[in-house]
Amino acid sequence: MRAFALAVLCAVSLMVVLDGSIVAVALPAIQNDLGFTPSTLAWVVNAYLIAFAGLLLLSGRLGDLIGRKRVFVTGLSLFTLASLLCGIAQDQAQLIGFRFLQGAGGALASAVVLGMITTLYPEPRARAKAIGVYSFTQAAGSSIGLIAGGTLTQLLDWHWTFFVNLPIGAIALALAVRLLADDRGPGLRDGTDVTGAGLVTGGLMLLVYTIVKAEEYTWADARTLGLLAVSLLLLAGFVLRQAKARRPLLPLRIFRLRAVSGANTVMVLMVAGLFGFQFITALYLQRVLQLDALSTGFAFLPAPLSIAVMSLVFAERLNHRFGARTVLIGGLSLVALALGFLATAQADGDYATDVLPALVLMGVGFGAAMPALMGQAMSDVAPADAGVASGLINTTQQIGAAIGTAVLATTAASRTGSVLAEGATMPEALASGYRAAYALSAGLLALAVFAATVLLRARKAQEAIVA
Repeated sequence: MRAFALAVLCAVSLMVVLDGSIVAVALPAIQNDLGFTPSTLAWVVNAYLIAFAGLLLLSGRLGDLIGRKRVFVTGLSLFTLASLLCGIAQDQAQLIGFRFLQGAGGALASAVVLGMITTLYPEPRARAKAIGVYSFTQAAGSSIGLIAGGTLTQLLDWHWTFFVNLPIGAIALALAVRLLADDRGPGLRDGTDVTGAGLVTGGLMLLVYTIVKAEEYTWADARTLGLLAVSLLLLAGFVLRQAKARRPLLPLRIFRLRAVSGANTVMVLMVAGLFGFQFITALYLQRVLQLDALSTGFAFLPAPLSIAVMSLVFAERLNHRFGARTVLIGGLSLVALALGFLATAQADGDYATDVLPALVLMGVGFGAAMPALMGQAMSDVAPADAGVASGLINTTQQIGAAIGTAVLATTAASRTGSVLAEGATMPEALASGYRAAYALSAGLLALAVFAATVLLRARKAQEAIVA
């Protein structure tokens, strides 16, 4: 029975992850239909991202307090309803508002999934296999979304990038109510920290907003620096509040767990490099190699296939034999190597020789690294804190995604502009900009390898699979 429960949790997680990239491919069609300008179009993505990232930590703690099943079902219901509303939106304001609601629903549903899995599978090896399945949905979801988005947009229209969630959400909701075990937390009275909730939600939302707007304003602009300062002050206030609160929203004691603090540091660096990689590669394939939206989606297919084989078939065995830390470092090293390979991409490049090998190598490395990292993030966490630990690792993942997209896009654009000014052709200038972004991505992954080596302690292989 718990295998079916795991399937429901992973299906919903995959649906939420897919939503980010499936909509990205449909953005040009949305722009043409609803009359978005280039600057306002970004808010179709940003509204979702800000709500999602800002509410993950709070959602995880709510799961600990009032029951993870209740939070999961509420989030899934809201996400499904918001998907319907997005699909029937008639103007820009409606779509952006409904995307915010969709992000809130996604946060509620996603924040508690990892905590529910660790509770569902207390046995070390069974838990390792379950986390491998969950990690596949996290690792491969974006690439699958690019394929689905290109297919739906080209064969139907952009509305279906939202409508596709309706049958999946409805079926998952019916199964979740029946299959997921009821759990009761101590209740809101035992842990409500309204002040802390306001500080962290406001701080995270403003931080993500600042990051995504930095591409428009530049990082040196007074508006960017001012917003960044306010967001950091809010988050600092949250930390001080948690240190003094009788029942904190985020118990700071979990950061004393080396695996938790180390895994979250590695997650930010890894996702910053890899989320931006998807954005840059989609542009390289379309603007330099001249692939259409559908072909671009399918061009990413080797990555999720490699991730599936590694995370679903080999990851648990490797963790059992060598330990999660060793597997994580090896997997991240392969990803860094793949990004370094892409940093040599040329304007007259070829998909089969310049992109495909890197996608396969990256899929293998990421498929090995992600289950090990997710396991580390939950290792040694007490059951009462599983929800907040799950929300924390998802929050750092989203912050890394926002940072990576903004920084790498800015790097690519700046380098492209400089090369154009020197008299290069547009394809040459674009390729040069993308190479700079890939090199930066490889550097971020190298830092992730260093962080994993220094911050995560070695364990016996048999102990590591508990993670």
